[in-house]
Amino acid sequence: QVQLVESGGGLVQPGGSLRLSCAASGSISSIYSMGWYRQAPGKQRELVAVIVTGGHTNYGDSVKGRFAISRDNAKNTVYLQMNSLKPEDTAVYYCNVFVEYVGPSWGQGTQVTVSS
Repeated sequence: QVQLVESGGGLVQPGGSLRLSCAASGSISSIYSMGWYRQAPGKQRELVAVIVTGGHTNYGDSVKGRFAISRDNAKNTVYLQMNSLKPEDTAVYYCNVFVEYVGPSWGQGTQVTVSS
């Protein structure tokens, strides 16, 4: 089993910044990808950003140029730096990790609210 612990959510004003962290533990001998998804009320869960082994990244169109994903392999931790936040970024953010021979795992979610 894979355990994911997320942190860093909260309330921020428009234009502000937040950094999310997600630490993986357990059966993680070979992590292929680590990433973030989000789900706003009444909407489907969508990709925010993902980083795969080797460093290739992929971002959702709505966050390109504002968010940056990074990964610390020694700590099995993925980070999401979110800048220039907008009210439409308000959502529950979920960490996702894909481990070879294990499959995908999800974190419990952390709330991000962008409001003045």
